[in-house]
Amino acid sequence: MLQALIFDMDGTLFQTDKILELSLDDTFDHLRSLQLWDTVTPIEKYREIMGVPLPKVWEALLPEHSIEIREQTDAYFLDRLIENIKSGKGALYPNVKEIFTYIKENNCSIYIASNGLKEYLRVIVTYYALDKWVTETFSIEQIQSLNKGDLVKSIMNKYDIKEAAVVGDRLSDINAAKDNGLLAIGCNFDFAQEDELAQADVVIDDLMELKGILPAVQR
Repeated sequence: MLQALIFDMDGTLFQTDKILELSLDDTFDHLRSLQLWDTVTPIEKYREIMGVPLPKVWEALLPEHSIEIREQTDAYFLDRLIENIKSGKGALYPNVKEIFTYIKENNCSIYIASNGLKEYLRVIVTYYALDKWVTETFSIEQIQSLNKGDLVKSIMNKYDIKEAAVVGDRLSDINAAKDNGLLAIGCNFDFAQEDELAQADVVIDDLMELKGILPAVQR
């Protein structure tokens, strides 16, 4: 009997793709204006590593830059993401609110466990009024190890959850489920990779497919 569904945010509930390129371009334009970057925005490289915590993103995208520059870039990028969300340039994936309503009607709680930063997550949850359904949103910032498995474990401990599923599009979500003995539901959405999804217990192409999965595991 599932007590809870723990969702990833980026690439699972929120179509990060819609604001990502925009915000990354804004950020690298800023770096170019400071003479700290002199080539194209590395959007493809970012797509490959999408889903890892932001400090690791800047290590990968700015390997030759100082930690100080990376931290400044991180702050600028976050500002741009937030502004783009607030101005309505982002979007939830289809059927998020419908499936959340269904899950709550079936006495299952909803949590978000994300590698995103607290402020970024707060803006998405507020803008789309997700706290109508979501019990609590957890950010990787709350965990020293920056490990999603540990983040999921902290949710389970706080809310005394024994049976749950983790729903996400990347290996970090699938591993977070497996590390905690939970059902791993992979989302075959924009950033998903076939070899990673192969390790999930179930793969869905649309969030509404959870309607078919929940009754099967609720028995």
